[in-house]
Amino acid sequence: MKPHNPIGQKILLLLLAGTALGLTRSPAQYFKIIRGTIKTWKQINREELYRYIREFYRSRLVSYKEEQDGTINIILTEKGRKKALRYKLEELAIKTPLEWDKKWRLVIFDIPEKLKKAREALRYELKKLNIRELQKSVFVYPYDCEDEINFIVEVFDVRPYVRYITATKITNEEELKLHFELI
Repeated sequence: MKPHNPIGQKILLLLLAGTALGLTRSPAQYFKIIRGTIKTWKQINREELYRYIREFYRSRLVSYKEEQDGTINIILTEKGRKKALRYKLEELAIKTPLEWDKKWRLVIFDIPEKLKKAREALRYELKKLNIRELQKSVFVYPYDCEDEINFIVEVFDVRPYVRYITATKITNEEELKLHFELI
């Protein structure tokens, strides 16, 4: 029973949704998270769920906290949160609007050598999302993708080294327009 099993992934992501629920301030977002998780929780076999939770506890992906009324809260540890975010990363996609707003989104970074693995992972994820590499640490995309970039930056913990820029003009942009099929 490894966490990379589809059911294990689902359980970790559901626990992550609980974390997101606790951090949200928007009532609309709160109810959106609840609607999405209730149905999924009900689909998981209880015995299997308990086995996975015990395995996650042994792997230090979750911890327990007993309340005064006897209820037990299952808490995603930092290690568990990072693993769940990696699974969420696999589902990440940028929604393409019907019409281009004629603005370019640039992602630039200067990640130190000591974080080389994070730098390479960031580069890989940007390419996977079809964000075009202009230079080794400069990527461009024609649509808004700030939320997705922020998510990736959080997963790899490189926030201080990454910038997101919106620009109205790039020299030689015809090549980019062709690449993104904007002409």
